[in-house]
Amino acid sequence: MDIQFNKNEDEQKLAWSQVQRQLEKIYEGGGKKSIAKQKEKNKLVARERIAYLCDPNTPFIEIGAFAGFEMYEEQGGCPAGGTVSGIGYVSGRQCIIVANDQTVKAGAWFPITGKKNLRMQEIAMENHLPIIYIVDSAGVFLPMQDEIFPDKEHFGRIFRNNAKMSAMGITQIAAVTGACVAGGAYLPIMSDETLMVKGAGSIFLAGPYLVKAAIGEDIDAETLGGAGTHNEISGIADYQFDTEEACLDQVKRIISKLGKPANAGFDRITPVLPAKNTTDIYGVIAADNSKPYDVLDVINCIVDADSFDEFKKDYGKTITCGYARVDGWAVGIVANQRLIVKSKKGEMQLGGVIYNDSADKAARFIMNCNQKKIPLVFLQDVTGFMVGSRSEHSGIIKDGAKLVNAVANSVVPKITIITGNSYGAGNYAMCGKAYDPRFIYAWPGAKIAVMGGEQAAKTMLQIQVGAMKAKGQEVTPEEEKNILDKITAKYVQQTKAQYAAARLWVDAIIDPAQTRQVISEGIAAANHNPDIAEFKSGVFQV
Repeated sequence: MDIQFNKNEDEQKLAWSQVQRQLEKIYEGGGKKSIAKQKEKNKLVARERIAYLCDPNTPFIEIGAFAGFEMYEEQGGCPAGGTVSGIGYVSGRQCIIVANDQTVKAGAWFPITGKKNLRMQEIAMENHLPIIYIVDSAGVFLPMQDEIFPDKEHFGRIFRNNAKMSAMGITQIAAVTGACVAGGAYLPIMSDETLMVKGAGSIFLAGPYLVKAAIGEDIDAETLGGAGTHNEISGIADYQFDTEEACLDQVKRIISKLGKPANAGFDRITPVLPAKNTTDIYGVIAADNSKPYDVLDVINCIVDADSFDEFKKDYGKTITCGYARVDGWAVGIVANQRLIVKSKKGEMQLGGVIYNDSADKAARFIMNCNQKKIPLVFLQDVTGFMVGSRSEHSGIIKDGAKLVNAVANSVVPKITIITGNSYGAGNYAMCGKAYDPRFIYAWPGAKIAVMGGEQAAKTMLQIQVGAMKAKGQEVTPEEEKNILDKITAKYVQQTKAQYAAARLWVDAIIDPAQTRQVISEGIAAANHNPDIAEFKSGVFQV
C-alpha cells in the first residue's frame, strides 16, 4: 500500500472518530441528571427500550441521530431531535422504531422532531414496514409552537400519516411508557394496538393542571388518563402491564404473529465477501476530498467479489455505471469517477465533473435498471456539470436534464451514499435528497453545497465588496482578507456532513466501512413493498 493510501486511511479514521465522539454526546440525551431522574421512576431511557425490543445480534440502523445538532442552543439543545429512531429487527421482522426521549425537554416536540418523525413514517410507507412507537412525550415545545403546529409538514401531519398507513395495511403499534398529551394523544389511538404501562403511561387531551384551569375539576393523571382508566373504563387502550419490559415483550409477541409480507421480488443470491476488505475503503478517498482516486477501488470494497459488470466502460468516463451484487442483492451502481481521464475524442476530462457523454450514459443505465427492476445505488462525489462554451454548445443542459429526468422518474428504490463532494446540480443528478432516495447516507468527510467553498466564498466576497464600494466605502486588502476569512469559515461550516445531518438532508453519517451493510439493509427494507409503478420518462430533449 502506498503512502497516500495510508494517509487517507488515517484521515478517514480520524474523521469517523470525531463523529463518534459527537455521537457519544448525543447518546446522553438530556444529560446524566435527566437520565438519573428517569431511573428513579423505574423507567428505561429511549435507547434502552429499543435495545430491549430488538432481536439480539441483529443490525439496528439509526436514522437521524444528528437531527437538531447545534441548532437549538438558545433553548438548551435538542439532541437527536428528542427522539431515537431507526430500522431494526423485532421477532425476526424488519421494523421502523420511533422512541421519544423523555430526558430531552420531557420528550417535547421541536420543529426538527416533527421533521424526523415524518421522515420515519415516510420510510415506513415507502417500504411497507411495520412501525412501533414508544411514546413518552409532553407534546409540542410551546415556545416554538408556531414552527411545529399548523403547517403541512408539521405535527398534525403525523396523525394524517397514521390514517394513511392504516389504509395501506401497514401495522402500527404504540407502547405508551410515559405521558401522551394533547394532540399527541391521537397517535396511539390511531395505531392498530395500544399498550400502556401502569403508573407511568397516560393519555389525555388535557392534563390535570389544564383541566383544573378549564373546568375547575381536581383530578390526578392516573385517574384522568392512566392505564387502568383506558383499559377498564374508556376502552381506548388494549393492554396494560406492570413494567416496561412486560409491555415491550407483548410488542414482540404481536410482531411475531404478523402475516408474511409480499415482496417486490428484487433478486438475491447467497452473499459473497468483497474482493477487498471492507476496511480498505478508508484508504481510497482523502478525507478532505482533495485527491483523485479510482472509484472502482471503492466499489470493490462494497460489492460481492467478481460481481461488477461495468456498463459502457469506454464511454462517458467521469461516471462509472455497472451491475453488481451487494450482500447478494442485485444492484445497479452509478458512481462519480474522480480520476482525470481521456474522453473518446482524446480530450482530458476532470474527475468528479459530469460531462455530456457521462450524463447520457448514466441516464441510459438508470432506464435499463428500471426496465430490469434492479435497485439503484448512487455513490456521490461530484463537483457539478462541466461549464464553458464547448459544453454549452454541445448541449450540456439538455444532457443534464435527461439525467435528472431519469433520476426523478425512476421507480426502483434508490439508495444514495455521499462519499465526498456533493455540489450544485450534481447533487440533483446523482440523486440528492430532493430526488426521493429511499435512504441517503453521508461519510464523515462529505460536503454538501451549491458550490465548492473557495469558489462560493470568492463569489460572495465580490458581491459584498462591490456593495461596500458602491456606497463609497474604501476596502483595504486587509479588510478584504478579513471579510473573505469570515465568509469562508461560515460557508465551510455549512457544507459539513454534520450540518446536513442536523437538518435531515441525509439520514445519517455512517462509518465508510458500514456502507455495504446500510445498502443491504436498505434493499431488504425496500423489498417489502411489492408496488412498483411503471417507469415513464416523460418529455425531454433528445
